[in-house]
Amino acid sequence: MKLVLSIINTDDAHSVAKALTDSGFQVTKLSTTGGFLRSGNVTFLTGVEDSEVEKVIKIIKQKSNRRSKTVPTLSTSSSDSSQLCSALPFKVNVGGAIIFVLNVEKFQKL
Repeated sequence: MKLVLSIINTDDAHSVAKALTDSGFQVTKLSTTGGFLRSGNVTFLTGVEDSEVEKVIKIIKQKSNRRSKTVPTLSTSSSDSSQLCSALPFKVNVGGAIIFVLNVEKFQKL
């Protein structure tokens, strides 16, 4: 048995969860926050048999899209770092998925 731990952008979370559950997979959803943009993510925990791992990954890949997003930057206006001002925005890639597949030593459903 494997645990598929996937980190998905909030914008894609609903479609990923729906596709997984429609395919018969049970999903636990955790709200999480990314470190770089401090934006919302969803972490899904999905326990599956070894033979179903690739099916889960395929569903996640189909439903989580990478896209560009324009974000503001912050810079200091002087040597005093307590005075922040906006700088020019820049584009970053968001979306997609980060997937970890972990071995499960024991599983019990009580």
